[in-house]
Amino acid sequence: QVQVMESGGGLVQPGGSLRLSCAASGSIFAINAMSWYRQVPGQERELVASITNDGSTNYADSVKGRFTISRDDAKNTVYLQLNSLKPEDTAVYYCRAHLLFRSYWGQGTQVTVSS
Repeated sequence: QVQVMESGGGLVQPGGSLRLSCAASGSIFAINAMSWYRQVPGQERELVASITNDGSTNYADSVKGRFTISRDDAKNTVYLQLNSLKPEDTAVYYCRAHLLFRSYWGQGTQVTVSS
């Protein structure tokens, strides 16, 4: 079993930055990849970015060039750096740990972009 916990959300003005953290614990050796999703009320959860064990990354078109996913294996933590934030980036951001046959979600952290 794997537990993931997000942190780092908050209120930021348009154009600002935030760094989200996702700490994993438990059977972390079984994790193949980590990803960040976001969800707005009334809409489906969407993939924002992902990173595999070999460091390969993938981004949604809407965040390319603005968001960066990275990992610190020594801390069992994945980060999502959010730059040049826009009001439409407002959402609950979730971390997901991918194992071979299942995945685990965190509880989410709210990001609000507003002036």
